Amino acid sequence: MSISSYSSEEEYDYLFKVVLIGDSGVGKTNLMTRYTNNEFDLNSKTTIGVEFSSKTVKIDEKIIKLQIWDTAGQERYRTITSAYYKGAVGAVLVFDITKYQSFESCENWIKEVRENAPPNITITLVGNKSDLGHIRAVSNEKASTFARKFGLTFFETSALNNTNVEKAFFDHFNDIYQSNKKKNRNQSNEKNVKGVKASNRIVLEENVVELKEEVEERPKKKCC
Repeated sequence: MSISSYSSEEEYDYLFKVVLIGDSGVGKTNLMTRYTNNEFDLNSKTTIGVEFSSKTVKIDEKIIKLQIWDTAGQERYRTITSAYYKGAVGAVLVFDITKYQSFESCENWIKEVRENAPPNITITLVGNKSDLGHIRAVSNEKASTFARKFGLTFFETSALNNTNVEKAFFDHFNDIYQSNKKKNRNQSNEKNVKGVKASNRIVLEENVVELKEEVEERPKKKCC
C-alpha cells in the first residue's frame, strides 16, 4: 500500500467528506490549513459556522478528492454545524493537550457525531499542540486509553511545528478507504453492484463516496 499527496486536477476515483470537530480554540483551522496548504497562522480567528478546504491524494493508485469541513466549536453554532454531518464518511475530533476541558468534551462530541452522522463514520482522535508538551494537561496515556475505550485511532499533533499532521490525516483517510473498499467488495458479491450509475461512476453514500467503474481502463485525460 502506498499513500501520497497528489496535486493534479485530474478526475478522481473517490470523494470523501470529512468534518473537523472539537471545542473552540483547539487548533482545528490551523490543522486543516497546515495539511491542505502547509500554512499556519498564529493570529487565526475563531471559526464562525463552517469553513471548507480540499485536497487530492493518491492511495493505492486511486485518486481521492478530500473535502474537509472545519466546524465551529462554540455551543451557539452547534445547531448550524450539525447539518454538515450529513454525508460525512469521517470525523477528526481535536482537543488541546494543554486544556483539560477540551478533552473532557470529547465524549459529548462523539455522542453528537454518532447521533447526526452516518452509522459507519470513521472517527480519529487528535491531541493538538504537542509543541506545548511542557505545560500539557492531558497525558498521552490518558488520551490513548480514552481512544481505545471508544474504538478510535489516536494521534498527537502540532500544527505549529507540522508534527504528525500528515500522518494523522493520511491514516484517517486510509481507514475510510479500506472500509469502503471492503464494503464495496461485499456489496458486489451479494448483488453484482449496488448503487446508481451516473457519469460512468457508481455513486454510494449519498454522493459522498464515488467509485469509478472498473471496466473502463482508458487513461485519464489531462486538461488542455
